[in-house]
Amino acid sequence: MIVAYFWKIKPSVIPFALVAMALDRFVLRSSSNVGFFKSLGTGKGETFTPSDANVLRWGLIAQVHDVEVFDKSFVIRQWRKNCVSEFRAVIEPISSHGKWAGKEPFTPSAQNWDGQVVAITRARIAWLQNFRFWRAVPPVTASLKSAPGLIAAIGIGEAPIGLQGTFSIWESPAALRDFAYRGDAHTKAIAATATYKWYSEELFARFALQDMRGSIKD
Repeated sequence: MIVAYFWKIKPSVIPFALVAMALDRFVLRSSSNVGFFKSLGTGKGETFTPSDANVLRWGLIAQVHDVEVFDKSFVIRQWRKNCVSEFRAVIEPISSHGKWAGKEPFTPSAQNWDGQVVAITRARIAWLQNFRFWRAVPPVTASLKSAPGLIAAIGIGEAPIGLQGTFSIWESPAALRDFAYRGDAHTKAIAATATYKWYSEELFARFALQDMRGSIKD
């Protein structure tokens, strides 16, 4: 199962967050309960430039064998101790295309799902294409915010520049498909991607939302 956390913190706790982003990986790698994982910064998801960054919200996505055991683990307890709000989503892969850091991390297992879904996009932007990519983003993010069926969305990233993505929650698979393949701004961006090849690596994955607590809107 995949579990995603996002924590909102106070400004006074930013030093903790920076240290945790650097050191959590060593604890997670040593856990037999954890497979693939990524610690994440977040942003408004409007321009995908450094100005988007939100230093008061941080995240973690992990493939785990036992969600409830992981929920009580040292890493999660430390973030929980230092946050003012916590969001958690337990999600099961429906489909996944592409790679993340050279791996195919999400093995589809959910079938015939018609409930709420999560979409995770992630891309490594070719350095010379950053400015072209940034110019193309605003129309897509504007259409995302007004998309029918969208519950919430935030930007995610492993670095301020070059490693960018989104985490979004949708009312249904149909709502997500309509945005991805019928929205004018998004289809133009897909065409531009094929033309300019601005990604050196990309991933798009859909998940069945099995459980959710908290909010990423606050």
